[in-house]
Amino acid sequence: MTYEVAVVGAGAMGSAAARALAAAGREVVVLEQYTLGHDRGGSHGGTRLFRPAADNAEMARLTEQARPLWRELEAESGQTLFEVTGGIDFGVDDAIVAAFRSLHAATGEVLTAEAATERWPGIRFDTPVLHQPGSGRLYADRTVKALQMVASRRGAEFRVQSPVKALRVHDGFVELDVPGGAVRAQHVVVTTGAWAPKLLAGLAPLPEITVTQEQPRLFAPVSDALDWPSFVDRRGGSYGLFEPGSGVKVGLHGTGPVVDPDTRDFAAEPDRDAELMRYVEQWFPGLDTGRSTAISCLYDNTPSDAFVIDRAGPITVAAGFCGQGFKFVPLIGEFVRRLVTGDDDVPARFRLASHHVAR
Repeated sequence: MTYEVAVVGAGAMGSAAARALAAAGREVVVLEQYTLGHDRGGSHGGTRLFRPAADNAEMARLTEQARPLWRELEAESGQTLFEVTGGIDFGVDDAIVAAFRSLHAATGEVLTAEAATERWPGIRFDTPVLHQPGSGRLYADRTVKALQMVASRRGAEFRVQSPVKALRVHDGFVELDVPGGAVRAQHVVVTTGAWAPKLLAGLAPLPEITVTQEQPRLFAPVSDALDWPSFVDRRGGSYGLFEPGSGVKVGLHGTGPVVDPDTRDFAAEPDRDAELMRYVEQWFPGLDTGRSTAISCLYDNTPSDAFVIDRAGPITVAAGFCGQGFKFVPLIGEFVRRLVTGDDDVPARFRLASHHVAR
């Protein structure tokens, strides 16, 4: 069968791309190797952080571009996807504080460690705390379902259990090898996350992408009366947020073991897991380390931590989100739409050439 656009991968990024492209009037098929909502990639689970960057002007600007797009998706799907809880950065130095003041003077505040402890006694602070009242949590599984529902309403077709084994550019089309026969498309969008390097070998000049299995935990609070903002500890490289009904998720960012996405075991690596437990015991008096559950997800990491969103001929790729891309999901769907329809208005730092210059 022949389509205008074939999207490979029905996680958050692929589903957002399908929604945006279907809204632009494109005939879209989405090919997913597993089932919709599976837990083998980086889009599943309860929650993600929505947090403007504290000291990176471009990423802070892009986060604010994404904010109204989340509200549009909520209105279109009838689902609550983004809740504002406030967010904090701590473990910061003077340079980060100065950058925060310059970027967020109108919306943020800098608190002393003592003032922050009084407001959030479940966390121990020993540095100034950067507070962004507009930060919050995103509901991950709910978002993916909402994107798929809206995309389907607009005419996108989702095919599950349809792994794409290879891509071939031939006679002005891209042929996709899938069970039951080839699919042809005028344009292919690859949003397969950890699987992108395997599928695009020889077809797009990707930077080196390393796949890691991350292993945060959900911890029970010691008291239901504690208030939990979303948080990032810049010193320890940790992050977390309260997940209603599950506890407080805490993870060490980008520290998981390198894995093959097809053979990962989902098990927490003992030494790294012990490091996380020690960290929580030291800095989170409001969490009960005796009541916690390990969870697992994949990161697809570029050397620079910059995303890859670009087009190579009839193939567009969105990958390398380094565990930080979810807050941009509807905006990334728009970036993909622009590339497919011939509009090059995508930030230069995400383009393939920028990655290779950096290397």
